[in-house]
Amino acid sequence: MHADTNSRTDILQSLLDERHSCRAFLPQPLPRETIERVISLAQKSASWCNAQPWQVHVLSAEATERARHDLLAHVQTQPPQPDIAFPEAYRGVYAERRRECAWRLYEAVGVTWGDRVASAKQTGENFRFFGAPHLAIVSSDASLGSYGAVDCGAFVGNFMLAAQSMGVASIAQAALAAYSPFWHAWLGMGADRQVVCGISFGHEDSAHPSNAFRTSRAALGEALTWVD
Repeated sequence: MHADTNSRTDILQSLLDERHSCRAFLPQPLPRETIERVISLAQKSASWCNAQPWQVHVLSAEATERARHDLLAHVQTQPPQPDIAFPEAYRGVYAERRRECAWRLYEAVGVTWGDRVASAKQTGENFRFFGAPHLAIVSSDASLGSYGAVDCGAFVGNFMLAAQSMGVASIAQAALAAYSPFWHAWLGMGADRQVVCGISFGHEDSAHPSNAFRTSRAALGEALTWVD
């Protein structure tokens, strides 16, 4: 055991406490070496049989602008068609947590209950990548099925923690995977890949009200069951 275990744990705790889903970014792009450093750290993620099924398409600031324009046009005319099926339903406590997250966001940005125009506009921010200068599209090998996606989830979590450690804000976006055919065509991605999610990232616009709220976390007893 490392002699400085407590300080290492404190660093991890600090990163976990600081990280949040950023929903408004500043426009300035990041140096390419910063992005590559984030990805090289995330590459250390564990995966089943060390398969490392993730592939990451990272868009430069210029490419992100083109994708933003093209995706916004696409979603106006095409239905969602994810490679990986979305949840059938959110039930019980999961529905409550989802509702709480939405309410806190709407409250922060001044959307009132029942205002469908304002809520649709906020939802549309997903397809603008919340103004982020960079986007990563994470895909998995289709033949690995659910477990490939699980491995990609570990990569995404570590990507966001690595980014936070370097002062880079991020948000993982399942909404982008809802339009998987767009990404297959736009990125030239083969049918052997499945789009798992996108990650928008860059420097946070800390003055934007959408970044002023934080989601809650369940008490340990809600997630932990001891077996003696």
